[in-house]
Amino acid sequence: MAKNTIWQDDYWLPLMQLYLRQPVGVKPTYSRDMVNLSLELHIAPSTLAEHMKQLATLNTPRIERIWKTYSDNPRRLTRAVRLWREMRGFGAEASFYEGVGVSESFERDFRPLSQEPKLTPVILILVLNLYFQLTPLTMVPETPEVIELARLVKVDVNLVVRLLQLYQYCDPYLNRKTSSSDALLPACQDVWHRFGNSDTEQLTAFAEELKAYF
Repeated sequence: MAKNTIWQDDYWLPLMQLYLRQPVGVKPTYSRDMVNLSLELHIAPSTLAEHMKQLATLNTPRIERIWKTYSDNPRRLTRAVRLWREMRGFGAEASFYEGVGVSESFERDFRPLSQEPKLTPVILILVLNLYFQLTPLTMVPETPEVIELARLVKVDVNLVVRLLQLYQYCDPYLNRKTSSSDALLPACQDVWHRFGNSDTEQLTAFAEELKAYF
């Protein structure tokens, strides 16, 4: 199954349910609930956020009809979402998608790394953002920013330091002559290739959004 880029009217139901969850309103793009729904629909969180904004403004007759039908009747909405999930094989994905290939893009960023299940590419992105805010001498367990990030993503502070040190091997400005045999280096290199040469302000803004997931 190719990555889903076509919005379906049924998707408004779980999106409305999430919108109406306390506190009612548009949820942060990378909040855990938004990401979980994105993974379920195979629709990027940023795209889902844009549709939630449309839901908030009732900018089409179709959205207005759905809103009038369900906004004041949470039980009806819950039943509709449950039926929708049952119809699309929710809870039995292995059999529902048996023999069907799924092309993932953003989803991979939220999957655990095979080398270290405690980590995901999202965590590596946050560590890379921190890397650009520190100097090599401050990439140690005692640095407050390192401690703060480790607490946020719920991993050992030494693991964050390990990632920061691996990014030093990726940094062309440090020009490290030796390499590392650390199994996490390829994952760090992948994140570096994606973000290491981009605008640091854009990376910081993206990292701030990603923190809502934790």
